[in-house]
Amino acid sequence: MKIVVIGGTGLIGSNAVAKLRAEGHEAVPAAPSTGVNTLTGEGLKEVLQGADVLVDVSNSPSFADDDVMDFFTTSTGNLTEAAEEAGVGHYVALSIVGIDRAPDIGYYRAKVAQESALRAAGLPHTIIRATQFFEFAGGIADMCTVDGTVRLPAAKAQPMAAADVSTAVARTAAGDPFNGIFEIAGPEVFTLEEWVRTVLDSRQDPRAVVTDPQAKFFGGVPGQTALLPGPDVRLAQTRLAAWLTAEREK
Repeated sequence: MKIVVIGGTGLIGSNAVAKLRAEGHEAVPAAPSTGVNTLTGEGLKEVLQGADVLVDVSNSPSFADDDVMDFFTTSTGNLTEAAEEAGVGHYVALSIVGIDRAPDIGYYRAKVAQESALRAAGLPHTIIRATQFFEFAGGIADMCTVDGTVRLPAAKAQPMAAADVSTAVARTAAGDPFNGIFEIAGPEVFTLEEWVRTVLDSRQDPRAVVTDPQAKFFGGVPGQTALLPGPDVRLAQTRLAAWLTAEREK
């Protein structure tokens, strides 16, 4: 199959492209650097010519509330229109677990809008909601550092390795449309404090990590279970300790 991966040069997309190619598919990475711009529509018609599947793992270059909303609504509108015109038979979108339970987080509101636009387009589709990636721990720590201390809300998380996300994306792209949403997550539940502190300790980062009920996460304060998946979640295999070991050995 010809599978076009929007955001195919990024962390998830590049790995998904490699996995799909290893399985014999014609996987085409599409991004501004390859001449495809989902905001302007540049290159979409050309790259989707003859495509069986479109995978969207793209991300907004700005996380400001208005910018991210504009990115996901505009790009999804352009992508669904181009996919319909090209006769794409399966549209796969990567989303986030818990986006409909944290309305004060602007990024999550934008992902809800993205999902809604895809469903409204009426295309055969699958939405994969993933939990936070292990790889995000350092960036979360930086974002939540106040006066040298990492302050995190009292929420739980079930993070997973980006490689496992890419595997799920590639497997879904090569399969039939689900025409709905399914969730993927790591095999372990942590508080945000436990997860981030474990990663920082492994990296010998001296910052203290504490739970602060008033601390914000991407601009909002999620409830204790708002970031956790539901009971039908599909669990990945990579545990945090194994991922940290692999990271140290790189």
